[in-house]
Amino acid sequence: MRVLVITGAGVSAESGIPTFRGKEGYWRNLDPIKLATPEAFARDPKLVWQWYRERRQRIR
Repeated sequence: MRVLVITGAGVSAESGIPTFRGKEGYWRNLDPIKLATPEAFARDPKLVWQWYRERRQRIR
């Protein structure tokens, strides 16, 4: 049996994980162009890795 679940940002928000655009969302205080692009990684890989590490820790 295969199960496919398609959800939106509301599921993560209800779980306490910040959404991207909500009141306390990831992009509210951060510019996505500075973090979520190949150019951002080339410019400042340490900052990008730090941002992704923080995101992973929030969902654990």
